[in-house]
Amino acid sequence: PQEEAQIVKNTTSNVSVDHRPILSADEVVRLQTLVRGVPVANVEDSVSFEQEEWLRVTLSSVGEAIVATDRTGSVAFMNPAAQALTGWNSDDAVGKPVDVVFRILNEATREIAPNPVAMALEAQPVVEFANHTRLVAKDGTERAIDGRASWVRNRLGEITGAVLIFRDVTERRRAEEAIEWSERRYRRLFETAKDGILILDTLTGKILDANPFLARLLGYSHHELLGKELWQIGMFQDIEASRSAVRELRQKGYIRYEDLPLQTRAGRRVDVEFVSNVYGEDEHQVIQCNIRDITERKHMEDTVRRQVWDLADADRRKDVFLAMLSHELRNPLAAILNALHVLRLEQHENPTQHVARRMIERQADQLSRLVDDLLEISRITTGRIKLHRERIDAGSVVERAIETVRPLIVQQRHELVVSIAGSTVWLDTDPTRLEQIVVNLLTNAAKYTDEGGTIWLTVSQEGGEMTLRVKDNGAGIAPDLLPRIFDLFIQAEQSLDRAPGGLGIGLTLVQRLVEMQGGTVEAHSAGEGQGSEFIVRLPVTLARPQLPAPVPPVDPVARSLRLLVVDDNVDAAESAAMLLRIAGHQVHLAHTGPNALEAALGYHPDVVLLDIGLPEMNGYEVASRLRQHAESRDMALIAVSGYGHESDRDRSEQAGFDHYMVKPIDWPKLEELLATVSAGGGRVTR
Repeated sequence: PQEEAQIVKNTTSNVSVDHRPILSADEVVRLQTLVRGVPVANVEDSVSFEQEEWLRVTLSSVGEAIVATDRTGSVAFMNPAAQALTGWNSDDAVGKPVDVVFRILNEATREIAPNPVAMALEAQPVVEFANHTRLVAKDGTERAIDGRASWVRNRLGEITGAVLIFRDVTERRRAEEAIEWSERRYRRLFETAKDGILILDTLTGKILDANPFLARLLGYSHHELLGKELWQIGMFQDIEASRSAVRELRQKGYIRYEDLPLQTRAGRRVDVEFVSNVYGEDEHQVIQCNIRDITERKHMEDTVRRQVWDLADADRRKDVFLAMLSHELRNPLAAILNALHVLRLEQHENPTQHVARRMIERQADQLSRLVDDLLEISRITTGRIKLHRERIDAGSVVERAIETVRPLIVQQRHELVVSIAGSTVWLDTDPTRLEQIVVNLLTNAAKYTDEGGTIWLTVSQEGGEMTLRVKDNGAGIAPDLLPRIFDLFIQAEQSLDRAPGGLGIGLTLVQRLVEMQGGTVEAHSAGEGQGSEFIVRLPVTLARPQLPAPVPPVDPVARSLRLLVVDDNVDAAESAAMLLRIAGHQVHLAHTGPNALEAALGYHPDVVLLDIGLPEMNGYEVASRLRQHAESRDMALIAVSGYGHESDRDRSEQAGFDHYMVKPIDWPKLEELLATVSAGGGRVTR
């Protein structure tokens, strides 16, 4: 019986057999009558014309291909869809064996597959075919198809033929293959990824899948991870933080944590980068979490951060060292220069003494410039330098700079060719810093030009800028050095005798000072031995400055002053006292802070030259205490220090000093200050 038929599968042809009929009994009768045109024997088997027409239209309009055969398996009917797929028209196909019109291959083996119509006529089941079945059309083209074949019986139960229904599934197969390939590729990426991947249920936040990398990272098996929430595998601090993150993710669709600590099953901390997205729509949504182990990266970042801090600290300590070095060098330098002043005042030196003194003076001046450069670079690199701008004539500043460098130029027997603009070039700048720029450029040219060379200095106005050019025919600059010529401590290669000398900071100072004043500096050279040229450009100001009222000249010292010189460097103190005594003043010495207080209150000086860096009690504290006593409140206090920072000057003013001088002392300036005190009979005026 039909109800007892079993499903049969043929693994070679990929055909399955089912007991279910494809058409009802009435439909079978109508189809037989339609396709065979056989007259029926009685009214019971008759089909009306309307029914025939209905069936014909239906079979012709359906999208599936239909082929009907007789009991022998010869084609009796083909609808348009079947004709289109097989390439046979109905007139040519009717009467031919169905396996001629309907040829199928097993896609996997490329062999002719058993015809499902023959199987249906023999076994009397419904035969389905799919999976790797290909239809070979009349012109040889192939299409992937699936469908079924079924016998047809009359009311007497006799098999009168078969019906074959099939469809073109080429596009569907391609789509399925694309999906299958995409799934395989995703799974391969999922399984081999070097980042952890979790798939979570959107509603519960529980793990649906996890890749092997994450399982290894956490120390769990794949099975142990399934069904757990993030907090249960060491992510987030607790259950609330974990669920809060899932809620936020559902709302935003995306969440990222740059630095999320994670604890493995063994209790090891792992730093991870956590990125999560919601994919899909409605009930098909899932959460994908990508988890990257950044422990090594964090370690490297921490290492780099420590190295940066160490470098910054080393740079800071270097600046402190340079400042301290320049300060410590100023103390012996002050004593040397003071002694030279004393020697210069001697009237009866012999020629040998004169030559020796001049030699010492030149080397002391050189040492003084080196110390000044060290101090300046320390100020600039630590941001402690301030500009004191005023409107000045650029030409006058350049001329002062030339006079400063002239002894070096004369010593090297260089020819200096100067060209300064005929009309005045006004600048809104710091004259001291501008002079320093020109001095450094001229000094650099003199040092790197062979004896008897030529140096050209030109000052002109070009548009809204002052252009200062310093050119020489000296050693030049190598091409590989030119881009770094303004870097700190950069110098050209030198022979063992280090003939040019210097510390390699002069050009760095030039660049920093020019840029601080809103200008630019550039270096040019055709190469080694071709000379070099430095060009400085600074913005000019159009307005002529309001000249200050002339200051009346200070009269020579009107009276002898009582001075207290306080310095822990005995040579510096005694050499200064020597000069002051030669100038006609009375001088008392002290070498510590407490001694200075005691001497000031007992000696009652008019002026105190007070070193800042004193043992036991520094100069600021000594000055502050002197200002607290009535008998010392009106003494003129002059700070003397190896430091020249603006902060030091400000602090000296707060402590009660009237003036601040940097070692070595500028004696002409000191003489002016003392003359002011002598003439006015009181404290130094600022």
